[in-house]
Amino acid sequence: MNPAFAAILAVSLAPVPMEPPVESPGRPPNVVIMFTDDQGYGDLGCYGHPTIRTPNIDRLAAEGARLTQFYVPSPVCSPSRAALLTGCYPKRVGMHEHVIFPTYAHGLHPDEDTIADVLSRKGYATGCFGKWHLGHRDGLLPTDQGFDVFVGIPYSNDMSQFHRPEGNKYTHSLPFLHDKEIVEWEPDQRLLTRRCTEATVDFIEANAHRPFFAYVPHAMPHIPLYASEDFEGTSRRGLYGDVIEEIDWSMGEILAALERHGILDDTIVIFATDNGPWLPYKQDGGSAGPLAGGKGGNKEGGQRVPCLIRHPEGIPAGLVVREVATSMDLLPTIGAWTGVELDSERTIDGHDITALLGGERDATSPTEAFLYYTAHGRLAGIRQGRWKLMLESGSLHDLEVDVAEKWNLAKEHLEVVERLRREAADLDAVITSGARPVLEVPEPLWDPAIVVRPEPGP
Repeated sequence: MNPAFAAILAVSLAPVPMEPPVESPGRPPNVVIMFTDDQGYGDLGCYGHPTIRTPNIDRLAAEGARLTQFYVPSPVCSPSRAALLTGCYPKRVGMHEHVIFPTYAHGLHPDEDTIADVLSRKGYATGCFGKWHLGHRDGLLPTDQGFDVFVGIPYSNDMSQFHRPEGNKYTHSLPFLHDKEIVEWEPDQRLLTRRCTEATVDFIEANAHRPFFAYVPHAMPHIPLYASEDFEGTSRRGLYGDVIEEIDWSMGEILAALERHGILDDTIVIFATDNGPWLPYKQDGGSAGPLAGGKGGNKEGGQRVPCLIRHPEGIPAGLVVREVATSMDLLPTIGAWTGVELDSERTIDGHDITALLGGERDATSPTEAFLYYTAHGRLAGIRQGRWKLMLESGSLHDLEVDVAEKWNLAKEHLEVVERLRREAADLDAVITSGARPVLEVPEPLWDPAIVVRPEPGP
């Protein structure tokens, strides 16, 4: 670890004098969300990958719930992250028009209520450890959005001069941040997963005596792929498998830290991904398993992702949830489990799915319709019940039968096509009319065009 970074982190995350966990029945559960980047539906053992080993993540499925129809409302990074944290379609919070690049001046408006904001109001310690990608100017970073501490990178790991050709005018540098301070330019990406894991564990150690929320949005397996020396070359799936198995190690380290303090069963642990795999990169991209498509597209492989949730007080072990749920549901569901009141004046699109996750016999999805938006925020399709309609092509698929979207049934169900077209347009119009703005920040926190040539690594 960089010595300067280690010194800063030691001060900000130094544990208070060790106290036993609070055994009060009034203490709400801790929350940990690990959110990976560009990992596909089929990239975990518990979702059927034949060679990638993910025993720690699979443990969440064995001891909690595995969701088989879990959606993110965008097939790319920034909009998907905005939806997770706010419980809203990206269009509702102005974050729908593709991803944020280093030269962009806007980001998620700090007036929005993130999961960190609502838990902070209940006295939670909050930390973000990994890739942010919701705005990187002053007023837009995690510590402006409800987090007490941030350790990681402000945007994707490929947005870096180190990985771009000489003379490329869109070349930028990648900073590694602690809160808003640049600790290092062009960090060794082989260590990103490890450094963010260590910071998460330090945060847990420092806050084990009180409720906390740790958000761990790992930068990997977004390309370019990197694994640390301990993992590179160790999986049967090549470098991509090495990266996923290191992410699984990260989950193991976090679970072990929770167990050391006797608070694992008092913690909601969630694993999900921001969108599907980046298929053009072949062996450097992941797998959507039985689903068609991948990142950037609106086929199931672009937006249906793995989701696992462990919470012994609220979820029976080994539950498989086959109803539709979305990343937007996590905010209201966490609110219900933690006793946090959401702002009734602020419209969100997610639903409380505690009944689904509790394994109630007749529980059904509260999502009456789910809208698909393109990577650039245009309305693309709608899912309702078993039916999925893609608006431009007019293709209609029965997803209970045809998960790979092979058979277009539009001609046999013209009335379904017309009904879904109307409902998609009506719901999109409601979201559009109630959309809230992003925040534009004219002055950069640092010069995104700075060129820093790092010393060659070992």
